[in-house]
Amino acid sequence: MKKAIGIDIGGTKIAAGIISESGELLNRKEVKSDPSDRESMFKQVVKAVEQVLEGSSFSEIEGIGVGIPGKVDRENGIAVFQNNLPWQQFPITARLQEQFGATPITIDNDVYMAAFAEWKAAQGKRNETFVYVTVSTGISCSIIHNGSFFRGAGFAGELGLIPVYSKEGNERLEFIAAGPGIEKLAKKELHEESISTKDVFAGFINGNPSYQSIINEVTGHLAQGLYSISCLLDPHKMVFGGSVIVNNPFLLELIKEKLKIYQIPEQQHLLDQMSISTLAQNNGVVGAGLRVFERI
Repeated sequence: MKKAIGIDIGGTKIAAGIISESGELLNRKEVKSDPSDRESMFKQVVKAVEQVLEGSSFSEIEGIGVGIPGKVDRENGIAVFQNNLPWQQFPITARLQEQFGATPITIDNDVYMAAFAEWKAAQGKRNETFVYVTVSTGISCSIIHNGSFFRGAGFAGELGLIPVYSKEGNERLEFIAAGPGIEKLAKKELHEESISTKDVFAGFINGNPSYQSIINEVTGHLAQGLYSISCLLDPHKMVFGGSVIVNNPFLLELIKEKLKIYQIPEQQHLLDQMSISTLAQNNGVVGAGLRVFERI
C-alpha cells in the first residue's frame, strides 16, 4: 500500500497525517503553531511530521504534501505570503528536503488541498465544475474544472473579498459572515462585549429571537456571495467546510432557502448538489497527502 504524509499548516495548529493512496487517514498528529518567528514555526512542522512517523518507516513514504495559507509559489516551493505566519518568501520545500532527505514535496494553498480531498470524496467527475467553500475564521473557495484547479493569475477563489450588501452598506463578505465577523456583528447589535460566535449559534438553537435575527442576517450575506458563484460558474457540485458551517450544519438549509430566492429556475439544480464536508477538519491533511499521488 502506497503512503504519503499530508501536512495542514495554520496559524494556531499544524496537523500531519499518513494517507493511503485511496485517501484513508492512517495516522494523525497535531501540534500547536509557533508563529513567533520563521524558525520556531518550521520546528513545529518538523515536530508534527516526526510525531506522525513514530512507529513507521520513512522508506514507506512516497512523498510529502503541504497545505500553506496564503500565496504559494508551487514551482519553486516557496511560501510567499501569509497573514498569520512569519513565512514571507520562506523556502518550505528546500527546508523539508534538508530535514527529511530528497523526498518529493508537493505544496499548495491550504484551501486547494482541502478542495482536492473533497473533490475526491464527492467522486467529482472530470467533465464537471466543482467548488469547495470554506467558512471559518475566513471565507474562501477553490474551483476544480474539468479535473484541474482554476487558478486565474494565482489568486482565484477569494470569495471572502466579494462585497455584499448589508445594513451598513457594502462590505466584504469575510468581514461580516466568517467567525470573527459573526461575533463582531453580535456584539454590535446586542450591545454585549462578552459574546462569542459559539454563543450566537447556541442562542439560535435555543430559539432566542435576537440570535435568530443575527443568523438570518449572516446567512443572507452568504447567499449573496454564493450567488456570484452560481452565476459565474454554474457549478455541478458545491461542498462546504470550515469550522463555522461544519459545526453548525443547520446553516446550509438556511443558506439554500435564501440562495433560491436569487436564482432563476435554470440555476436551481445546484441546490440539490450542495453538501457539507464529510471529512470535516481532516480535509486539509487528506488532500495534501493525496496530492502526492496525483498532481493537478
